[in-house]
Amino acid sequence: MSAPAPSAPASHLSLGDAVSVIIGIVVGAGIYETAPFILSCVASPAEAMLVWALGGALSVVGALCYAELATTYPREGGDYFFLRRAFGPGMGFLFSWSQLVVLMSGSIGLMGFVFADYAARLWGLGPAAAPWLAAAAVTGLTLLNLAGLQSGRRTQNVLTALKVVGLAAIVVAGLGWPQAPAEPAAAPAAGAGIGLALILVLYTYGGWNDAAFIVAEMRDKRRDIPRALLLGTAGVALVYLLVNAAYLHGLGFARAREAKAIAADVLQGPLGPAGAAVMSVLVMISALGAVNGLTLTGARIYSGAGADFPALRFLARRDSGRGVPAAALLAQLGCTLALVFLLGHPAGRALVGGALAGVGLGPVTWQGHGGFDTLLKCTAPVFWAFFLLTGISLFVLRSRDQGIERPFPVPFYPVLPLLFCLTCAWMLQAAIDYAGVLSLVGLVPVVAGWPLYRWLGRSAPAAG
Repeated sequence: MSAPAPSAPASHLSLGDAVSVIIGIVVGAGIYETAPFILSCVASPAEAMLVWALGGALSVVGALCYAELATTYPREGGDYFFLRRAFGPGMGFLFSWSQLVVLMSGSIGLMGFVFADYAARLWGLGPAAAPWLAAAAVTGLTLLNLAGLQSGRRTQNVLTALKVVGLAAIVVAGLGWPQAPAEPAAAPAAGAGIGLALILVLYTYGGWNDAAFIVAEMRDKRRDIPRALLLGTAGVALVYLLVNAAYLHGLGFARAREAKAIAADVLQGPLGPAGAAVMSVLVMISALGAVNGLTLTGARIYSGAGADFPALRFLARRDSGRGVPAAALLAQLGCTLALVFLLGHPAGRALVGGALAGVGLGPVTWQGHGGFDTLLKCTAPVFWAFFLLTGISLFVLRSRDQGIERPFPVPFYPVLPLLFCLTCAWMLQAAIDYAGVLSLVGLVPVVAGWPLYRWLGRSAPAAG
């Protein structure tokens, strides 16, 4: 007996909801943690602002490409459907599989550990509490999303609003309470490190494309999809520029480059010693907003894939009351919790480190937020490879589906899509250089997914 067909997702999300998701996902911990290092890579404040503006402009170019794909093919799963239609069911499956077992689950776990690290510091708990706090955050927000789309949507909107209020406080503090800067340090030669700075900036902008995963649940797909992508991405760029201006004005270029907790230092202007505690709360809220946004959007990838494979049909199933893919949310939660305890707990790290050493990849240094920085270092090449393939899919689908209406054709075709693809290719090369031999680790989920697809794909429909 065949599995029952899944119900189609209801269209409940507004333009504001989609913009909230983008801002909630993109603005995580990067603007607080990587800003000083980015400043140390450039020669002047003007160069720093130029790099942040260029990163925003390149992200807007990508958003224009996604706007064409998402309005032409407003199907659940976003990139999954674009890749499936352009390159066949196998490519779509490998994308969704990699997202489930490492990429999306790893991003959720990373943000969970960002929350946990700052919460443990604020509440005076030891490092041993971090994996449990991260697991609690991920589980709690997944349960809110399981309660229904409206619950997940409202949670996202509240967290994003609080995040924006906190960022506004940093801007006001930096611009309104400038502190005497330290003696300026010797600046590097003009342009030194600007390439690395742009790489880090583009990572900090990462996540705007996740809005494509929820296009099937938006009310006015033709108008709101491009508006959400453009408003969300441009809004994040504006926020980043304002926050960096506040850092530079509040602390001065030399002091901002050396800051260990740059937002806390800026907030000390009006708040004094309490600035550090307020900064911890802001980062915790930002991390929770990212966890919720990733949880909400990520489950839609597996739901979209489940609709195409009879053996995975349960992932696409929604009940009429809550309107959420419950099994997909639970599968994502299970993978995320497995990663949290494999990477964030000493016993799990010992197990993974021993396995990697056994295949000749040497001892692993578990860096940053429960070791998730190491995981993302390993898997970044896979992420950028799929991102590049999505860009290429626009060219493939333009050629193949010439008779299909395109409500929002990307302007200046093919120049802007080509620029987006070149940016992705450059980031792919940078990710491979950064990860080195550990890039091979990122290929493991892709390779492991191929035999699974060969088994499941026997009954899958052809690409279309």
